Amino acid sequence: VQLQASGGGLAQAGGSLRLSCAASGFTSDYYSIAWFRQAPGKEREGVSCLFNLAGITSYADSVKDRFTISRDNAKRTVYLQMNSLKPEGTAIYSCAVRFPNGAGHGCYRGMKPTDYAYWGQGTQVTVSS
Repeated sequence: VQLQASGGGLAQAGGSLRLSCAASGFTSDYYSIAWFRQAPGKEREGVSCLFNLAGITSYADSVKDRFTISRDNAKRTVYLQMNSLKPEGTAIYSCAVRFPNGAGHGCYRGMKPTDYAYWGQGTQVTVSS
């Protein structure tokens, strides 16, 4: 499994960025893909996720109504559209994949990094005030 995240950069508060996560190395449609972020000195936190087979999505309260997760199954790419960015959103954003098992699909508010087994490298998002 390979995950390639891209699209990070510098944005002003109130601005927008779109992150992409290109997935490869597996053919199953039965997976969940998630975005996590980690700010300096803070723990990694779940931002948003998508359970591909059912189209279920979930968002952290801090980004709900501002961020949107979407997919392009033909490209096996998941996007995170981030609008109305805030300085506290400055972090390294990483995407991760989970193949559901008896413990569920893993896409829920409050999801944990340990719920996901496969990780890509992160992309830096910096939001200036």
